Amino acid sequence: MFFIDYLRQIATTPVFNRLAQWNDFSVGISIQIALYMSYSIDKPGTVQTAGRILLGLFLVLAGTSHLTFARKEFQAQVPGWLPLNPDLVVVLSGIVEIVLGASLVLLVKQRVAVGWIAALFFVLVFPGNIAQLVEHRNAFGLDTDLARWLRLPFQGILILVALWSTGAWQQWRKTRTL
Repeated sequence: MFFIDYLRQIATTPVFNRLAQWNDFSVGISIQIALYMSYSIDKPGTVQTAGRILLGLFLVLAGTSHLTFARKEFQAQVPGWLPLNPDLVVVLSGIVEIVLGASLVLLVKQRVAVGWIAALFFVLVFPGNIAQLVEHRNAFGLDTDLARWLRLPFQGILILVALWSTGAWQQWRKTRTL
């Protein structure tokens, strides 16, 4: 609860307003999603369900693109220190994304567990985004360091959406208060 109170304080400060004016929307969106997550508990509403389905469809599309038309682009995100063939990593992560996406859409009764697994997946692939920045690799139109830096906060948004849209966040909060 302390974290949510802290976010509410941030959202009302002049600094937050300046961030919004500077168009640092990723910070603003992250805070707004976290605040919205604090208001919906238990049974998912229509917006949460739509978010879960959209995230699932997004993952199926992303996974399909790993295996087909964007395969080379995704290889640019495989860290050089990973002792695996980059193409193998892209294919395997694509398969995982398709399975996760389909699970988010179809496994409604297991949505909480799938939400945690999706959030963990987003955490595990984050080093690829950092590698793209550090190794100055161009892919997906991210051809400047600034663009690659601006991409990083969106991984946090994906994690928040996975936890919120599946009810995983609410379930976790509920078990902490019992």
